[in-house]
Amino acid sequence: MGDKKEQATLKLFALNSNQDLAEKIAAELGTQLCEASVKHFSDGEIQININESVRGDDVFVIQSVSDPVNENFMELMIMVDALRRSSAGTINVVLPYYGYARADRKARPREPITAKLIANFIQLAGADRVITMDLHAGQLQGFFNIPVDHLLAIFVQAEYFKSKGITSDVVIVAPDHNGVKAARNLATLLKAPIAIVDKRDDEAKAADMTVIGEVNGRRCIVFDDLVDTGKKLSDASVALKNAGATEIYACATHPILSGLAVDELKNSYYKEVVVTDTIAVPEEKNFDKLKVLSVSKTFAKAIDLIFNNKSVDALFNKKHTV
Repeated sequence: MGDKKEQATLKLFALNSNQDLAEKIAAELGTQLCEASVKHFSDGEIQININESVRGDDVFVIQSVSDPVNENFMELMIMVDALRRSSAGTINVVLPYYGYARADRKARPREPITAKLIANFIQLAGADRVITMDLHAGQLQGFFNIPVDHLLAIFVQAEYFKSKGITSDVVIVAPDHNGVKAARNLATLLKAPIAIVDKRDDEAKAADMTVIGEVNGRRCIVFDDLVDTGKKLSDASVALKNAGATEIYACATHPILSGLAVDELKNSYYKEVVVTDTIAVPEEKNFDKLKVLSVSKTFAKAIDLIFNNKSVDALFNKKHTV
């Protein structure tokens, strides 16, 4: 009998959440996206048909759990079930953005831990592995009993700022106390000091916020894992401007951009808002200050290493503790 890996083929599928990123990943891998049709009936039910054999193959399904969150998640569940019933060799779920990740603990009585529920669903549907990026909390990996590869966008983000020459007189800023660890990691890569916007509660006004650290006369990069309503980042820009910062940049991995986020950021003190393509940004949410970096090479490299049974440690720079 031949070796399983010699017989298995890499099959790449994309659902509806982020076709552009999926096509870029396929191009990086030198392959084509496989054919599958996703239809919605008039009552909202989803039907998926896989149009080619996947028997014994290593299948990777790309789908961000982003707006519309529940619809995209249900598409993923139905796809995984279809692959399992079609005798796929392995089913690898590629989640550039893990929706519901912020509901990762029971903060109040009678509150669900939805991030754990999502993990349960993914495993019960039949996934063998999850590949994701910049989880809201790294410990979410422990919600799974299958392998989880937690990729980082920080290297792509750091290289972008290096390419623009934004490495001298720069301070990396955490928009609140919860973001200090992430800010320190980017600061390590850029060899920069850190500062913290001292936001004590959600009701605090931007004008009343103080900045811990020296930012007067310095360029600042406000660093977070995601930008949702934009209010936290917008408030941080006001606090930094009041503290004497010169150029102010925002940097986040996941561009959720819900509600009035676009208006908040357009009217902020940011010179540029740097995000990645883990979530597709629709045309109506694009604006002049927005810069989208692609993480397709990172995902493609991870998929290639996993398919070839190699360690994904090659994706991480050993000189830095990120």
